[in-house]
Amino acid sequence: MAISYAWLVFCFLFLRHAVVELEASHHVYRNLQVSSSPSEHQPYRTSYHFQPPQNWINDPNGPMIYRGLYHLFYQYNPKGAVWGNIVWAHSTSTDLVNWTPHEPAIYPSQPSDINGCWSGSTTILPWGTPVILYTGIDPQNRQVQNLAIPKNLSDPYLREWVKSPKNPLMAPTSANQINSSSFRDPTSAWLGPDGTWRLIIGSKRHTRGLAILYRSKDFIRWVKSQHPLHSAKDTGMWECPDFFPVMVNSKLGVDTSIVGPDVKHVLKVSLDDTKHEYYTIGSYNLGKDIYVPDKGQVDSDSGLRYDYGKYYASKTFFDSAKNRRILLGWINESSSVDDDIKKGWSGVHAIPRTLWLDTSGKQLVQWPIREIEKLRGHVVHLPKQVLEGGSALEVSGVTAVQADVEVSFGISELEKAEVLNPSWTNPQVLCSKKGASVKGGLGPFGLLVLASKGLQEYTAVFFRIFKGQDKYVVLMCSDQSRSSLNNDNDKTNYGAFLEVDPSREKLSLRSLIDHSIVESFGGEGKACITARVYPTLAIDDKAHLHVFNNGTENVQFTVSAWSMKKAHLS
Repeated sequence: MAISYAWLVFCFLFLRHAVVELEASHHVYRNLQVSSSPSEHQPYRTSYHFQPPQNWINDPNGPMIYRGLYHLFYQYNPKGAVWGNIVWAHSTSTDLVNWTPHEPAIYPSQPSDINGCWSGSTTILPWGTPVILYTGIDPQNRQVQNLAIPKNLSDPYLREWVKSPKNPLMAPTSANQINSSSFRDPTSAWLGPDGTWRLIIGSKRHTRGLAILYRSKDFIRWVKSQHPLHSAKDTGMWECPDFFPVMVNSKLGVDTSIVGPDVKHVLKVSLDDTKHEYYTIGSYNLGKDIYVPDKGQVDSDSGLRYDYGKYYASKTFFDSAKNRRILLGWINESSSVDDDIKKGWSGVHAIPRTLWLDTSGKQLVQWPIREIEKLRGHVVHLPKQVLEGGSALEVSGVTAVQADVEVSFGISELEKAEVLNPSWTNPQVLCSKKGASVKGGLGPFGLLVLASKGLQEYTAVFFRIFKGQDKYVVLMCSDQSRSSLNNDNDKTNYGAFLEVDPSREKLSLRSLIDHSIVESFGGEGKACITARVYPTLAIDDKAHLHVFNNGTENVQFTVSAWSMKKAHLS
């Protein structure tokens, strides 16, 4: 009852102080929604991956569901296609596929955020009120933490938000020894059985990454813990941390505040130094307020990732309507800044993914939300057949520039697999060394997507099978080296080892192709790789799709490919 009463008093005071400020700021920012017009021909704009009509976007902020509507907040520059002038843009959806834009929810208007409104999270309070905690940049360019609530809770679209007059609620001081330039991105808060709220904020001390822990009884007065929830040496600044429970023996999601023997906890961090993310699975000791990764989990940049390609600043939320945990992430560009400015936009979001704990308990599994399948149109099925070594087969009759493709491979001659050199421990390096054009025994075999007619351009997503010391090892690669004749693009190859036993199960691959995005899921979601590519020949109706096998041994395969309809994105 104490927290409810304090909250009601707080809401009354802060609504009274904030309405004038809100209206004045809206008047200013309403004029910032349109920048210079992008170029007319847009072969790289997506048709079903989220992006606004133009300008820069990055992190998804505080996704949530409220009164049956999904809310997506995201970092947005209303003035251009490069980072800067950041506000919290806002869109809503009934299905996480089709989106309706609204005016920005949060924009600079207080001293505590006058130089920028950076990333943060939403939390749904026990009586259903959503709140936002976010990082603001103050006049001294310190990173501080702020609070906002909806102006009108009866509005399911939550089109207006007001800020606490008590902001900032958390700030660096000499007493708390927080680095003022490395203190950002508060997580969703979780409520313990002791009635205390907790959250973490990304930081660092020297080269040690930190998840700084804060506690509060009323969601307004926050006290820094004497120790972090977790830290790891030589990882640098931890951005966009995420901390949440997953069920041990179920694919169902659970509320962020759930603790107990039936759940493990996941800590994900985005590394500012490398622009990679990694996560660990472990145990959360509520009494000591510490998180301990399980034995065998790699607590560094070489650890597990949601996605081994272009994917950063991710955020999850619990979808209470469908009892699932949903993952969203930012896919940044691989093109030059000059090209981004010419096309008038930069950044898209990945297809939302359902996320759960693998039966092994050692990694997470991800799969595109089922709702995306309602965009599937004309389908082409290729029944089980043999693909000889050194051959490729075109999959005709599908819109290759905008498709959802599922392929399954069966291998019978596993003894022909190449022996894995014990020094080949880095899959990213191995995929660069052994790209799609390098012949092997069992592989490379997979898909050639966004391919030009004469294969001068293509992006290859494929598998290779190696013979390890005591098991077969499956390598999954996304090879962008021939994706475009434009050499100004970043065409780095990506790779991951896939925890699948090819002697007992088929190798499955699903690729979501959307003009300049290839989002691929191997082993039914055990490894994911997202690529940004910008072909010059394989655009629009000039794009082709092939199944290929550049190994010496034959493989069996089946394919189902759907042309994808356009989603409503703006």
